[in-house]
Amino acid sequence: MFPGAADDGEVTDAADAADRGVTNFVVVGAPLDATTTFQPGTRFGPDRIRSFAEPFDDYDHRTDQHFSDLGVVDRGDVRAWNDVEAYLEYLTSTLREAVWDDAVPLTLGGEHTVSLAGARAVEPEVVVCCDAHLDLYDAYDGERFSHAAVTRRILEDVDSVEEVILLGVRTGSEGEWDRAADDDVTVVPPEDVGDWTPDGRLADREVYLSVDIDAADPGYAPGTGTKEPFGLEPRELRDVVRDVAPQAGGFDVVEVNDRDDGQAAALAAKLVREFVFSHADG
Repeated sequence: MFPGAADDGEVTDAADAADRGVTNFVVVGAPLDATTTFQPGTRFGPDRIRSFAEPFDDYDHRTDQHFSDLGVVDRGDVRAWNDVEAYLEYLTSTLREAVWDDAVPLTLGGEHTVSLAGARAVEPEVVVCCDAHLDLYDAYDGERFSHAAVTRRILEDVDSVEEVILLGVRTGSEGEWDRAADDDVTVVPPEDVGDWTPDGRLADREVYLSVDIDAADPGYAPGTGTKEPFGLEPRELRDVVRDVAPQAGGFDVVEVNDRDDGQAAALAAKLVREFVFSHADG
């Protein structure tokens, strides 16, 4: 269970949480590890993120809030299997239940492909994504439902999505960069992320926020499958999450694996908490 969250059986429902003046969030683990390339291990991501959140204080001085007071519920993991398309449909239904209960789904990956389920559940107009990679392949190794094609699937398969804003991207194939030149994609390179703000661009629009942990420089988060140097500082990721969270109806952090000493998982867990505190603070 994510530290500070309640077990699903200990809380009634999101409506009751709202009656108590508390924003409700639902943590769902999605340990999909079917299309990862180079270094697999994202199946361990949800458990590692929960584990490395253990040392964090419940109290957040910046927002003057206690995490355990914010109506966060952990519903455990949606067990993954090898049929990616079917798994995504099932995961979508689980996350959609949270949305229908006026809660904010918080997905712990798992490979980045699970973000498609989050976007389907929330039905955002804008997706903001921190990532090292464009993930705009139409298919990768013949697989349309791949971590390397997830941004393309979100743009083309989720009817509500009007644009994707990609922060920290520093690599992609020639064909992906051609697709990124279209009007529905904005790419902010790592050197410009520190100066990026929504500037009203997200106002009055449904938003979904995704963080692929490989957006961070691998010196800070080596526990991920496809490392790409010259990435973001942890504080830059934190600031993006703080800026976007108040407008976001869903969040995920993905691509954490078990191939480091916990750096990637600790950063991911801290970003989950930053999202919750910032969203609740409004």
